[in-house]
Amino acid sequence: MALAALPLAAVPPLVAAPARAAAPVRAAARPAAGPSGVVAKSALLYDVTDGATAWSRAADTERPIASITKVMTALVVLHDGGLDRKITIRRRYLAYAKRHDGSTAGLHAGDRLTARQLLNALLLPSGCDAAYALADAYGPGKDGFVAKMNDAARELGLDHTTYANFDGLPWPTATSTRSTARDQVRLAGYAMDDGTFRATVARRTYRLARTRTHHAYRWTNTNRLLRFYKGAIGIKTGTTDAAGYSLVFAARRGGRTFTGIVLNSSTTDERARFTDAARMLDWGFGTAGPHRVPPADTDTDTD
Repeated sequence: MALAALPLAAVPPLVAAPARAAAPVRAAARPAAGPSGVVAKSALLYDVTDGATAWSRAADTERPIASITKVMTALVVLHDGGLDRKITIRRRYLAYAKRHDGSTAGLHAGDRLTARQLLNALLLPSGCDAAYALADAYGPGKDGFVAKMNDAARELGLDHTTYANFDGLPWPTATSTRSTARDQVRLAGYAMDDGTFRATVARRTYRLARTRTHHAYRWTNTNRLLRFYKGAIGIKTGTTDAAGYSLVFAARRGGRTFTGIVLNSSTTDERARFTDAARMLDWGFGTAGPHRVPPADTDTDTD
């Protein structure tokens, strides 16, 4: 059933409000001017505990969001359910990712994986091959799936969000899939309220042993904030030439939770998005940096 066919109150967990602490712990004093040194073209930090935007920059400017798109891909799958269904990996899924020079989970044609396993392939290594497999199975067909994504965006009040595809790759144009910092932080709140999603994006790595139905896999999370920022709990990277290096993120410390986003922190330095996020979170939590961002490695998001 399409999301648009359901009343808003009938589609948990997509529209459930993010959980609030019963007795919020107040943040330390923050400079009124906002975090310093953030270079992203658009950014927003949301205080989940207080239910208010703490700071933003160009939060309502529409921009390409690259693989942050896959947050909605995952939510549509989670809403439809049946996560233990087996999905056969087709050669066209692999050819598609290669043709568009997208990041992949290294899937093998002929393997049969569950939707639950493919969510890890989607969200950790940002697999465009996994995105196609899920869209094809849950659409059914990729066009039907993208229609579900846009229906969900309308239901959730993401009025400045348009999905042209299921993974954020730059087709049919570099800006066809676009959104705003405010819309995507709102979507991140809905996503992080889902237990399966929350557990998936918090993983640094995910391993599958070889079986009679699939190869062995090891997927590493492209969100390196999880490796160096204390309290980081998710959620998703995104990169294209037009989108720049971007990140939607979440962290929890001392009973307080923040979600946030940086769009186009840089077009040349993939570490800039993590530095921006750390600076925003430090300001939100009232703590001090600096933080040492791990050197660039081969497990970065390249779509």
